[in-house]
Amino acid sequence: MDNESTPRATEVLRAGTWPEAEARDSVLVDFDDRHRRRRLYTGQGGLAFLLDLPEATVLRDGDGLALATGGYVRVRAAPEPLVEITASTREHLARLAWHLGNRHLPTQIEGERLLIRDDHVIVHMLEGLGATLRKVDAPFDPEGGAYGEHNRHPGHHHHHHGDHDHHHDHDHHQH
Repeated sequence: MDNESTPRATEVLRAGTWPEAEARDSVLVDFDDRHRRRRLYTGQGGLAFLLDLPEATVLRDGDGLALATGGYVRVRAAPEPLVEITASTREHLARLAWHLGNRHLPTQIEGERLLIRDDHVIVHMLEGLGATLRKVDAPFDPEGGAYGEHNRHPGHHHHHHGDHDHHHDHDHHQH
């Protein structure tokens, strides 16, 4: 499959920065499949191409993959089962976002709502914190995080340099 007739996508251009009229096809992929360096994809219109980037990159909805032979492939985020989180006030929503961030949980922030993957443990925690929850199917495009895109895996490792305590217990207190 990795022969010379298969077009190679060698560059990612962020949404709004590439000539969308030159899109030859689009590829519909979920969040897990949008963090890649090298992979064979088939677009919705049938174009098979090899993503061939220098390093693993998170592809976002609306990005354009530049084909070495000319033209682009549009990245489309596939809908997946998510939980929509809303709250009675902006302050309450901010507190809920803090709890999700404290657990390093990939979270999409959209104005008056947050979106997370469906996780019964987290849903139970959010119910206990008074969140309004609703199951939805939507594209998932979470924030990248302060330390880059590595936080997409729950078992990631990070380093602390003695500047603060950081506990992952469930006894967090609100003041």
